[in-house]
Amino acid sequence: MKVNKNFAELSESYLFSTVAKKQRAYQAAHPDKEVIRLSIGDVTKPLAPAVIEAMHAAVDEMACAESFRGYPPEYGYDFILEAIQKNDYQSRGIDIAKDEIFLSDGAKSDCGNIGDILSAENKVAICDPVYPVYLDTNVMNGVKDIVYLPCTAENNFLPSIPQEAPDVIYLCFPNNPTGMSATREQLKAWVDFALANNSLILFDSAYEAYITDETPKSIYEIEGAKKCAVEFRSFSKTAGFTGVRCGYTVVPKDLVFDGMSLNAMWARRQATKFNGVSYITQRAAEAVYSEGGRRQTQETLEYYRRNARVILNTLTEAGFKCYGGVNSPYIWLSVPQGMTSWEFFDDLLETCQVVCTPGSGFGKNGEGYVRLTAFNTYEKTIEAVNRIKAAYGK
Repeated sequence: MKVNKNFAELSESYLFSTVAKKQRAYQAAHPDKEVIRLSIGDVTKPLAPAVIEAMHAAVDEMACAESFRGYPPEYGYDFILEAIQKNDYQSRGIDIAKDEIFLSDGAKSDCGNIGDILSAENKVAICDPVYPVYLDTNVMNGVKDIVYLPCTAENNFLPSIPQEAPDVIYLCFPNNPTGMSATREQLKAWVDFALANNSLILFDSAYEAYITDETPKSIYEIEGAKKCAVEFRSFSKTAGFTGVRCGYTVVPKDLVFDGMSLNAMWARRQATKFNGVSYITQRAAEAVYSEGGRRQTQETLEYYRRNARVILNTLTEAGFKCYGGVNSPYIWLSVPQGMTSWEFFDDLLETCQVVCTPGSGFGKNGEGYVRLTAFNTYEKTIEAVNRIKAAYGK
């Protein structure tokens, strides 16, 4: 019996697991200290009342033989696919067919699983710094030709189009971890580049709900994108579904490479490897689009946006160089001079009892930065940044 030796090429521990382990060790050694997490992107506000009501109703349906549901359709019930189609795409003038939308248990899963329908021989372009799942899953799949697109302060943390065209390009906007957004013109340049070079864009739009200006929420707002882009969406950061698990991926039928339809391939992959999202969860997701659900969800999103503004403004006033925090729940903070990302992580935990995520865990160009998230409570967010300001402020 042989194993997948590509796993030997990975770091021993997943970034966020290492952060959590360090936090637990510190807390165990200092049980009297209140540790505040501004690290992992997990939400703290409860689900919207409209969502809870829909889940209760769905549970009641499952208790009766007449309304009980067994295996769901592989790609999602019509009621949720139509809600997504109408609210996320048609409302923005985008023509996406219902059978181009595939419901799943989250964008993270789909970002990793998409490699099942792509060749390991592709040249893959990934931003640096980057959400670790993009890189790690390509390594797991045996991809050897990986190109890194530097995202630094010099280019405002937005990747430049490479001279040599990759086959697959991962883009995430608003970006995780830097919190930066891409303009319509910048996205158009990538779409035009992909179309000209027969490349595929894998566009992670998990944080689109935080956009409040004219920044595109979907890659399909750019002309031609349906011929070169797959889009991943999530209910986790939009509606607090981190513990419920639901997202979806759009694979247009215009995506044809090597004479094969990616839509048909993804449909076959999902039907084979995934048994669908639970009925209760799908009713919960549908409720996000209801009148009450939209209003309640926006209230929660504004709560986290306010947290982001507090972090950005307070730490900028304290003398830190900060990026992101606008149209995004993430703040990308430059660490004090002379420290590495992990050294600042340790010092921040020891001095302020605040947990961040070291930027070096997102790639070589993340060194010298840490990521802070806006997902804690408002009160703890204020407490955390005040501690940091008191300890490091100018």
